Amino acid sequence: MRRWRFSKGHGTQNDFVVLLDRENTLDMSDDDVRWLCDRRAGIGGDGLLRAVRARHVPEWDGDPDLWFMDYRNADGSLAQMCGNGVRVFVRYLLDEGLATGPDVDVATRAGLRPASVLADGRVRVAMGPVAVGDGAVHVSTADGSEFEATPVDVGNPHAVSFGPPRALDLTRPPAWAPATAFPEGVNLEFVETVGARHVAMRVYERGVGETRSCGTGTVAVVAASQARDGDGDGTWTVDVPGGQVEVELADGQAWLTGPAVLVAYGEVTLPNA
Repeated sequence: MRRWRFSKGHGTQNDFVVLLDRENTLDMSDDDVRWLCDRRAGIGGDGLLRAVRARHVPEWDGDPDLWFMDYRNADGSLAQMCGNGVRVFVRYLLDEGLATGPDVDVATRAGLRPASVLADGRVRVAMGPVAVGDGAVHVSTADGSEFEATPVDVGNPHAVSFGPPRALDLTRPPAWAPATAFPEGVNLEFVETVGARHVAMRVYERGVGETRSCGTGTVAVVAASQARDGDGDGTWTVDVPGGQVEVELADGQAWLTGPAVLVAYGEVTLPNA
């Protein structure tokens, strides 16, 4: 019998199961991740965050004593980064006494992500460089809507489409062409302008489906909007179905600020392997 302690949290309703695995002793399979993230049979979440000391992660070559955020999509696949996830991860480390604030450095597959807890309780994360790609890819949704999307790299791949997103059918995976543009899959954002430096979006995340929010997606959307509008650096407001965040851009670097909430703690008994 495998019984693991867990926490459950969300950032603008992008929700995660959180596990502590300090010395990398949990024998966690892709099937385990899928079961834990299942909303009927397991705990339920858009992804899983495993807190492990960075020295146990072969691809990490920085400070070995940092906490590494091992992020898995709900289908068990690895992902480089998760902007909402890293905020929840920081909240978990602080609440569990595993780190001291207000500043916390987090190791991720996309590099170091310094974070700070603000006076109002929100968490601000340095998201690193954001790069808007040249050209466009063709995106089509299940209802027949078609877009020319802008590729954006936020440490993980995104394709940003402009147009009213409210009526789109995102219950099934959108398609993109050429398929070779994103050989490992892509997060697909659909965005419309609300006001000056204010946008609203929906997102279909690779390995998950439509989610209530995507932190790296909000950064991608702002970078693509800035490039399209020729706007300068500054702070943008992004509305997502699960709430609202702020994205700052300056000299090709991005910062993401938003809420992070832990809602449950407990023990879970996994099914036999």
